[in-house]
Amino acid sequence: MSIKLSNTTQRKVIIEELKKLKTHPTADELYEIVKKRLPKISLGTVYRNLEQLSKAGKILKLGISGKQKRFDGNIEKHFHLRCDACGSVRDIDHDLFYDIDQLIEANQGPLGISGYNIEFCGLCEECK
Repeated sequence: MSIKLSNTTQRKVIIEELKKLKTHPTADELYEIVKKRLPKISLGTVYRNLEQLSKAGKILKLGISGKQKRFDGNIEKHFHLRCDACGSVRDIDHDLFYDIDQLIEANQGPLGISGYNIEFCGLCEECK
């Protein structure tokens, strides 16, 4: 379900800055980046816009229970790795994982699956 949002300057800058990043920042991290372009923006405004943008399907909100939510400007289907050591979240691009994607899609009807969010855990390249 996607909602219609007006294209404000704040939303435009938030999306532009988020799409430049591959680090899947938290709202606080993205706020520090956005305020360089919009010095008067508040942290609350960034949080509200991120929530609205994720509900509208313009960005992805990544979160698991007990962890701070992170955001992704790439809304295409892809998988993530959360580093057990540093907590960073990275995209995974590997053919093996697309077999999982095909299996899930093939079984959506009988199982009633309407969507999914798979996050793998392990060590990122820097922490290995």
